[in-house]
Amino acid sequence: MPTATLTSKGQTTIPKEVRDRLKLKPGDRLEFILQGDRQALMVPASVRAAELRGILPRPRKRVGLAAMERAIREGAAARERRGR
Repeated sequence: MPTATLTSKGQTTIPKEVRDRLKLKPGDRLEFILQGDRQALMVPASVRAAELRGILPRPRKRVGLAAMERAIREGAAARERRGR
C-alpha cells in the first residue's frame, strides 16, 4: 500500500503508483470526501474531455447547430419559467 508524509505546511506528494493509477497530471484538481472521523476518499475533481469520448451512444441522426441552439434557448426559457 503506497504511503506519503504530511509536511508542516499540510502538503504531501502523491505516490507515483497512485498518480499513474488515477491518471493524474500536474494541474489536475482533487476532491476529498470525508468518511467518518479519520478517513477521506481522494478522487480526481476534473475529467479531461478526451476521457469522455465514447461514453454515450451515437445519436440516431445528426443534429445541426440551429437545432442545438434552439434546444438551448428552450431549456433556458423553461428554467426561467420555473424560477430557476
